[in-house]
Amino acid sequence: MADPADTYTQTRLSLHALAELVLAGPRFRETGDLRLRVRPEGIGTWDDPVIALAAGELVTPHSRIPLNGLTISDAAKQAGWEASPLDDVYSDGPHVPPSETVHLDPDSVHVIETAFRLGEEALRDFRPDAERTLWPEHFDVATTVDEVNYGVSPGDGYLDRPYAYVGPYRPVTGDFWNAPFGAARLVDELADVAGIAAFFTEGSRLAARS
Repeated sequence: MADPADTYTQTRLSLHALAELVLAGPRFRETGDLRLRVRPEGIGTWDDPVIALAAGELVTPHSRIPLNGLTISDAAKQAGWEASPLDDVYSDGPHVPPSETVHLDPDSVHVIETAFRLGEEALRDFRPDAERTLWPEHFDVATTVDEVNYGVSPGDGYLDRPYAYVGPYRPVTGDFWNAPFGAARLVDELADVAGIAAFFTEGSRLAARS
């Protein structure tokens, strides 16, 4: 990837690109569905046959392909398909060409997969009836309830470490709302599933009052 600031950022950008170009893109071209989801083994396609990214490998029903050092294009070809960007579908994706080389640090992969797992579990505890989706565009696991977005991101241009967020559609004011899009807290500060779910609950309460 293009001169990332550190190993974590490099790994995050590689995983984001793989999620779009190797998981979501090819599946979208086949079925029209670009949604991903958090799965026990990592992150993967919404429906069967499940294709997943897990512990630095591309996992298919028939193979496990180590990804570090491959190009994105070669990773997809080893699994039996072509890498497919989604730049024609949305505007805020990773914007990475298939020729880019994948760089994955195992510790950073673990941090990212843990953040997604905590986010998935916290969203389920917060609103078990709401659909939870891992979006390939923004690379976050999220849900929307009553015009408020809730989710966990492994990092992005706003904050380059895992964070939970609450993003109301309407402008809000108050000390809780510390981000341009609403409220954000580092996952490390919230500590666990209960802490993240409590943050979502408080955000829901305050958003309803605004």
